[in-house]
Amino acid sequence: MKFIVIEKEHRPHVALIRLNRPKELNALNLELMRELKQGLQELDKDEGTRAIVIAGNERAFAAGADIKQMAGKNSVDMLKIDQFSTWDQIRKTKKPIIAAVSGFALGGGCELSMLCDMIIASETAKFGQPEIKIGVMPGAGGTQRLTKALGKAKAMELVLTGDFLSAHEAEKHGLVNKVVPVEFYLDEALTLAQKISAMSPLAVALAKEAVNRSFETFLDEGLHFERKNFYLLFNSEDQKEGMEAFIEKRPPKFTGK
Repeated sequence: MKFIVIEKEHRPHVALIRLNRPKELNALNLELMRELKQGLQELDKDEGTRAIVIAGNERAFAAGADIKQMAGKNSVDMLKIDQFSTWDQIRKTKKPIIAAVSGFALGGGCELSMLCDMIIASETAKFGQPEIKIGVMPGAGGTQRLTKALGKAKAMELVLTGDFLSAHEAEKHGLVNKVVPVEFYLDEALTLAQKISAMSPLAVALAKEAVNRSFETFLDEGLHFERKNFYLLFNSEDQKEGMEAFIEKRPPKFTGK
């Protein structure tokens, strides 16, 4: 059984990755994360794919890590497993990734949604880091990304209590881009991906990198990085095409070069 399913027929230049452990509410075991990493690496190399959507199902995006795989481990065991190297590789994906979240996005599931570049949520979505309730803490970026998204006080409350954040609360705090009825959440994410895929692939990749750099560095360094990537784009054919199309009042035809 494959733990992820990749589909490409929904929108031009958009790939959909479905997490596929429905009985376990898409709990993120080591095998699923390896498949996800490999799938994203393949899509990153695929010139026909310009944007990626990751989704679970209506009941759960991902309800956390697979606790059964960790329960009996000690610190040395966990270091040897090195599970977070997979997450680090996923973080290096150049193409934009949108999380389509319905139902539970808890623990590792919340961290995976935040590892994506944008989040579209259904009204039933619930976000949280409940690791504290089983005697541990977030380990795949939850304490860092949640704090940057929500601010220290709210992130501290969620991490130390294990409480959940509703979809509308998440939108209010800036964690998600948009909340829609459950029957539309996947279509909304695919539509956003399609809109992005119409832009220059090179510009999108460098812009994503620059936004992430601002998220991860001090302002001076982020501004320097942003300007470097901005100047680089002026050596691209897509920049010439985009500006010429604007002047000529026609749709641009981007090639990713």
